[in-house]
Amino acid sequence: MKYRYKLLPLYIMAAFNSHAHADHVTTKSTDGDSTVTVGGIVVTGNRASSLPARSILSSVDVIGKDAIEHQAVQNSWQLFSRAPGVQLTAFGMGTTGGQISFRGFNGERELNAVKLLIDGIPSNSNDGNMPYLDMIMPLDIEAIEVVRGTNDPRYGLHNIAGNANVVTKIGGNYATARASYGSFNTRELQTAVGIEKDGFSQNYFAAVQEYQGYRDHSDSRKSSVAGKWFYDSADGRFRTGLIARHYEQDAQEAGYLTYAQSRAQPRQSMPHNNTDGGERELNQLSLHFDWNINDKLFWSNKAYLNTMNDQRWVRFSVLDTSQQERLSKENHSGALSSLTWRPEVSFLHGFALESGFSAEWQDNESRRYTTIARERQAITRDQRFELNTYGTYLQAIIRPTETLKIVPAYRIDKIYGDFTNLSTGAKADVEDYGAIRQPKLSAVYTPSEHYSVYGNWGRSFQVGVGAATYKTNPLAPDIRPSINDGWEFGVKLTPASWVDGRIAVWEQEATNEVRRILGSANNDSENIGKTLRRGIDVQANLRPTDKLDIWANLSVQRSEILKPGNTELSNKGNEIDHVPRQLYGLGADYRVLPTLKLSAWANGQGDYYLERTNAQGKFGGYFLMNLGAVWQAQKNISLELQVRNLADRYYEYAYWDSINGQTLHSPGEGRGIYGSVRLDL
Repeated sequence: MKYRYKLLPLYIMAAFNSHAHADHVTTKSTDGDSTVTVGGIVVTGNRASSLPARSILSSVDVIGKDAIEHQAVQNSWQLFSRAPGVQLTAFGMGTTGGQISFRGFNGERELNAVKLLIDGIPSNSNDGNMPYLDMIMPLDIEAIEVVRGTNDPRYGLHNIAGNANVVTKIGGNYATARASYGSFNTRELQTAVGIEKDGFSQNYFAAVQEYQGYRDHSDSRKSSVAGKWFYDSADGRFRTGLIARHYEQDAQEAGYLTYAQSRAQPRQSMPHNNTDGGERELNQLSLHFDWNINDKLFWSNKAYLNTMNDQRWVRFSVLDTSQQERLSKENHSGALSSLTWRPEVSFLHGFALESGFSAEWQDNESRRYTTIARERQAITRDQRFELNTYGTYLQAIIRPTETLKIVPAYRIDKIYGDFTNLSTGAKADVEDYGAIRQPKLSAVYTPSEHYSVYGNWGRSFQVGVGAATYKTNPLAPDIRPSINDGWEFGVKLTPASWVDGRIAVWEQEATNEVRRILGSANNDSENIGKTLRRGIDVQANLRPTDKLDIWANLSVQRSEILKPGNTELSNKGNEIDHVPRQLYGLGADYRVLPTLKLSAWANGQGDYYLERTNAQGKFGGYFLMNLGAVWQAQKNISLELQVRNLADRYYEYAYWDSINGQTLHSPGEGRGIYGSVRLDL
């Protein structure tokens, strides 16, 4: 329980205010940026804050609540389908439902390149994955902010290709309930309440979802509750608050099918998966504090505690000799602080300077057992490890002219920790990664209100995953961190009031890229070598009439192994597994009547290779069409209808089972129809 004592001084300093992050998603900027918004604009005041994400001058996208709150989804990661360039990996395995990724990194849970934040709180698990995203559901979300690129200095660990921040509702007076029922016996109830008076706000959220599943043996039940309490001083100088969240899920797993089984009967579950499933409990507690010290200084702090207890039973193939039980327990505590200074500089058109500090202390356990029908037979992994990270950054916004903005930044991270193999008693310190230095530079030129030209260069990093973070072989030299150097050049266009968009070209090159070996009993990783990812992103939003909104995006990307690791020399020039060459989306919203809105949208991606030799074929491509309607039947009552996978097309997630020499497949959901009744008081 050491994490509690480490957290005590953080409670004293309190922490960051989520409303500051809500301010950050303001997107109608007049001074030139690279942010594009879909699904409405988050309107906030002019309250001083930390430097907003739009100052990063990268591919920043904000998804407003209009594109979120009416969605019928089983998992919150599906809400990112509106975000350009984001790949959705749908495992469809109970508590392991799916994941997001972008910039040519896959979502295979071996290497996660996206820093996840919830109201600005770091929310990745130790291996970089995103179980905490399941805690958040559509009715509680104000906006989703996605920053792609290597030039954001605010975060270090897991911020390899960028970050995603889910901003929830804080403040306001409202009471909303939404009851849904749909295909595969899906039942869901979400309730959200906001009470604000005399500077004190209370927000409460509760939801329960039951889902029988598209496939046999895939029942799921999840519940989530949250409370948020904030106080604003009468003079508006400071705001402080507390957020508490709790989540539970109990789910069955249908298991993977062979190629022949998936094509013959995709909804089946095989007998060897009859006792597969998982149980997950998540908790998040955070303290928040913002202080406008004066007109030029703004101080933002936050402290947090994340806990996870995850238990999963799985047998991937009938050829595997036994079922596995995978048990993970994690306690992460941390703090972030930033100080923003906005002085008046006579010879500049604008200047701001921000310094920041972050720290996180992790206490993790990872155990695995061989089991028969969930009865333990033998232990195959028993590990405990601490990972402590410290980072600091300095970022400036310099406007030498009215049309030019330059943003230099520098970040340094340092990593400490220790590892114990309880099965053998062996201990190890973390690899000596040294001070991980990350220079960054961005600029935007805005000669006209109709377009901006921007560019950036930045460095991010990756360290070993799992046991590979530690010096488990004392005779081997220390491993250096994997360094990612990336650049982007883009143009943001607003040629008319009814159209806006962005075109960007990007590249990211990594040295000594490491990925976790998922089936390794020792929690090992492997070096896949020097890699290159590059792509072109195109996106546009059109509003030709007051009634019609149209959006479209296309990302063409390519991944390549430039210099493979010593054990895979023949992979030079091959593509990285599970990275499709195309990601695309398009859709339209049409307001037939003031009380009736119809929607149609589609998402798709190309096929991908299943492994790095590129010899086992390509799978995973899809194009899915969806329809939706929202009718405001009465002032406080709306009816919603959604059809997902309208054409009932087959799609799947697939991977290469190297142990048994076969492809394994997880079929996605067929056509689903969902209806909801929403009550607003």
